[in-house]
Amino acid sequence: MTTLSLTPDELLSTTRAVRRRLDFTRNVDQEVLEECLTLAQQAPRASNLERRAFVVVRDSGKRAALADLWRQGMEAYLRRIPPAEPGSGAARMRAGVEYLGDHLRDVPVHLIPCVLDRLDGKPARAQAGVWGSIAPATWSFMLAARARGLGTCWTTFHLGREEEAAEILGLPYKDVTQIALIPVAYTIGTEFKPAPRESLDAIAHWDSW
Repeated sequence: MTTLSLTPDELLSTTRAVRRRLDFTRNVDQEVLEECLTLAQQAPRASNLERRAFVVVRDSGKRAALADLWRQGMEAYLRRIPPAEPGSGAARMRAGVEYLGDHLRDVPVHLIPCVLDRLDGKPARAQAGVWGSIAPATWSFMLAARARGLGTCWTTFHLGREEEAAEILGLPYKDVTQIALIPVAYTIGTEFKPAPRESLDAIAHWDSW
């Protein structure tokens, strides 16, 4: 599989949340997905126990069912937030989210990162180690995907109906927590730019808050 000619810094600064530039017509071969997952396995984990797993959803019926749950979550969320000012960054973000909601069933692969535990009601200390394993692995997958011309986006709208999603996937809900739903598809064009961000002073605190 050919990878893009990106330096590590370029890879890190141009792996975007891709919603509107996903190619719904191009198949993603299992070999490519296996390469990305193998790299995801190399991400650091919080213990010697392998408590993370991924469900790769390619079946069109299951993707459609998950997309329906996702859209319900999206619509409920958008009803709760104020309308975005036209032309603003928030308006562009909302348009991208709604576009993905309209087309999620068409995305050729849905990746569901999971942890082999239920996290409901557990204290932050107990959850932190679990998140410290699944989040790096998922991000490694997303970076590996970007290097191979694939676009991804961390989304969570389906989690409001997580138990229904588990039933669709034949996943043991009482033993496994779904973390996200990652759309995976080749991108329309491979050029992406670093996004505008706040100054470093807005987020970096040295020695004390």
